[in-house]
Amino acid sequence: MDKKIVVRMEQITKIFGSVKALDQVDFELRAGEVHALLGENGSGKSTLIKVLGGIHRMESGQIYLDGKPVSIEDVFTANKLGISIVHQELSFAPRMTVADNIFMGKECRNRWGLIDAKKIMQESKRLLQDFGSDINPSELMCNLSISQQQVVEIVKALSNQVKILVMDEPSASLSLTEVENLYNAVDRVKEMGISVIYVSHRMEELFRLADRVTVLRDGKYIGTVDISDADEDSLVTMMVGREIEPHYGEHKIYDDIVLELRHLSRGAMVHDINMKVHKGEVVGIAGIVGAGRSECARVIAGIDKGYEGQIILNGREIQIRNPQDAISHGIVLIPEDRKEQGLVLMQSVKFNLTLCVLKKFIGFIGVNTKKQNQITDEMIKRLRIKVSGRDMEVGKLSGGNQQKVVLAKWLATDPKVLILDEPTRGIDVGAKAEIYSLIDELACKGMSTILISSDLPEIMRVCDTVYVMRKGSLGGKISGDELAQEKIIRYATGVEHE
Repeated sequence: MDKKIVVRMEQITKIFGSVKALDQVDFELRAGEVHALLGENGSGKSTLIKVLGGIHRMESGQIYLDGKPVSIEDVFTANKLGISIVHQELSFAPRMTVADNIFMGKECRNRWGLIDAKKIMQESKRLLQDFGSDINPSELMCNLSISQQQVVEIVKALSNQVKILVMDEPSASLSLTEVENLYNAVDRVKEMGISVIYVSHRMEELFRLADRVTVLRDGKYIGTVDISDADEDSLVTMMVGREIEPHYGEHKIYDDIVLELRHLSRGAMVHDINMKVHKGEVVGIAGIVGAGRSECARVIAGIDKGYEGQIILNGREIQIRNPQDAISHGIVLIPEDRKEQGLVLMQSVKFNLTLCVLKKFIGFIGVNTKKQNQITDEMIKRLRIKVSGRDMEVGKLSGGNQQKVVLAKWLATDPKVLILDEPTRGIDVGAKAEIYSLIDELACKGMSTILISSDLPEIMRVCDTVYVMRKGSLGGKISGDELAQEKIIRYATGVEHE
């Protein structure tokens, strides 16, 4: 017998300007289930949950809670109805305690109407313990790990008598250990009889957590399947409307060593790194979060200054004292956080894409707009960036298209070495496949690439050689027929080392 339907959304339509973000979408959530919401960036997932959470108002459609029609005008109304969203970018007061964050806006008061700090602390401790957490309610939020901060956000929602918990890409910034903690938290929420809508791009999460999956594509409802009846290939096909062929790193590698690191060291996180990158080779750097992968990339790119050892480019030692030195030598870094470090979100695609090559367009009479437009259009076409025009604001693009703009910006500089730090984090399966194809295309043209990724299947698909870092040092090097996920994990965890 099917469980009771707690949420039913019928024919939901939402329009932003000329874009129909949701086009008559249907969605149902059963009591006590974890229901995954899947789709490419721009498919309408976030818009749908924001309509349910009172952040966006729909143009047409109807929402039913427990079979009764409701009007959700704002977030306050949603919370009052028992709907709470834990967003990907957590919202809390970092310099306040865990307890104060849990009871913010609904503080316990004594008989004189004053805030009862002791009771707030006691109630917070009880709520955390009931949830199976040992987090200290008197600890400042800024001192917690991201997964602990998420637990606090969940407990805060539970304190509001939540019936429907929405989790939007909750694992995007978590380490492997923190991801497992998140899974346990979702399991506990489910055991409490609370219904969960879980938005994620990670297939392994869906098969671990979800009971059912609903797929959206281009703002339309595609279908809902029981997870027991689904497999990864069928879900991907539903998401993108086409089959994505797997790609595995087998590039033509030249004898020429383009970049070599000899005993590179800086602080505790980069210690005695020896690495070679050949022309046309894609070299992966794997390891658990905190192993020193990004720190190594930042040294090579001149962001973290002052290092010991040697950086050799095309057989000649170079000195990299700052990012400009690295760029002048043709070494560029695509940062992990594209929004904070890679883009000017309020500016246009053209502005962002040509930012690093402005010298090519500036003359005595100002900017050569014709040439700037020409290069912008060429890169948009080359990377298949989906935009309404070159003057479109970058902040309005999907995550995958934003990442393509960052890539295009640096490819316009004609680099010799391309360093990619988590290039597909937070983007959908279709956009990932396009990024992989681009890396492959660049490698075939002789580009030397370093790929840093926490996604082991990604490392396996793209890379020819993999260096595994652990605690700031190299734990091992794997290539050819020896390249296997199990071996990477053994090196990363210290079970095996060279």
